[in-house]
Amino acid sequence: MNDLLQRLTVLLLAASMSHAFAAEPAAPAPSRSIAFVHVNVVPMDRERVLRDQTVVVDGNRIVAVGSAIELPAQAVVIDGGGTAYLSPGLADMHTHADSARDMALYLANGVTTVLNMGEASNEFLAQVRPAIDRGDKPGPHIHAAFLVDGSPRYGHFTVTTADEARAIVRLAKTNGYEFIKVYNNLSPTTFRALVDEGRRRGLPIVGHGVTAVGIERQLDAGQLMVAHAEEFLYTYLLQPRAGHPDPLPDEARIPGAIAAVLRNKAFVTADLDTYETIARQWGKPAVVEQFLRMDEVRYLSPDRRLSWRHAGYADRNGNLDDNVAFLRRFTKAMSDAGVALVAGTDAPTIPGLVPGWSLHDDLAALEQAGLSRYQVLATATRTPGLLLHRAAPTAIESGTVETGRRADLLLSGSNPLEDLATLRRPLGVMVDGRWHDATTLRRMLEGIAADYAAAASPR
Repeated sequence: MNDLLQRLTVLLLAASMSHAFAAEPAAPAPSRSIAFVHVNVVPMDRERVLRDQTVVVDGNRIVAVGSAIELPAQAVVIDGGGTAYLSPGLADMHTHADSARDMALYLANGVTTVLNMGEASNEFLAQVRPAIDRGDKPGPHIHAAFLVDGSPRYGHFTVTTADEARAIVRLAKTNGYEFIKVYNNLSPTTFRALVDEGRRRGLPIVGHGVTAVGIERQLDAGQLMVAHAEEFLYTYLLQPRAGHPDPLPDEARIPGAIAAVLRNKAFVTADLDTYETIARQWGKPAVVEQFLRMDEVRYLSPDRRLSWRHAGYADRNGNLDDNVAFLRRFTKAMSDAGVALVAGTDAPTIPGLVPGWSLHDDLAALEQAGLSRYQVLATATRTPGLLLHRAAPTAIESGTVETGRRADLLLSGSNPLEDLATLRRPLGVMVDGRWHDATTLRRMLEGIAADYAAAASPR
């Protein structure tokens, strides 16, 4: 890899990225033209590799992909030496990260798109997101869902009437949200009003299973995405069994669940690692302490580290091992049936899940569940692009390496279709046409860790 890095001719650098992140360096501005040459392209339009290609980016779009392309005059050239692989940037479609530093962590891990699934601060959406869009701060594209529940039980924003539900959709639209996230305790009346007003205003419904409605009826009503695969357990698959005190997953109902998703062309978040991480710490305080000793925790804010200790999962009784095994089988069955799965992690609210790293862990968990590497990579590239295009058909499409697509790209040292772990070590990441090489990404991480270490040190 060192030889490859030396061969990379990178003329576009972020001059101010070398100092600590506290100074909030600007992302490099997009050049008129950037050309990746002698790269092997993993386009993700289908399972294939295009050898020794040239990919030309102009502004924030891919304008040419081929083996015999004349380079634009004065184009910035990034030479892959025939051994580097260029694939779409990754997407985490379920995060609760809401700081500029968290966004930098995603970028350093090759993540060029995130969907914040609720309760991001106004500062994050009104200041950090526009700064990233302008290139003033480094980070991925940020999409946001406004979270709505039907009671204050979990501390979420609450609506109790159809009028309130319709009003909150309009308010969310005014404030730049792109989705409405439904939570467990909505009434059927408020859920229907959210769906109806969301359709009028162009804000699709995503989120949990609503207990009083049920996931099948939610999908039939138009819910675009289910935010966790385990939501099918709570409102569809768990059934009472004679001789058992608790309901158990009913394997016989899996085809019905899959049919409901397919007939509505909906999406499901394949968050296996999230549920497995919760299960690992369920009733086990020592596991949370192990999480706090992970190397990547140095990139987590001191406040977040404290919140991990008090998340509450370690105080529960019993275990979730049977559900984990069932969800692996269920996720594999959905993938085999052609369900549109998207990767998502819930980072960083769940102890053990650090923004960026958690997505790679989720991809590994999906592969361990039996999905092919192409199927796994599609959950973080092609399929999120399809979901976002359904939500906003007029926006620039993303998720594949094709002419006309948004220039969100990840350069790696080997073929991700042979080893997904290569994506954990990007040689460089491009988001919206802005190129960040490996040295820039490493310095960005070092600055974040130094800032947090200084904040945690006694004065």
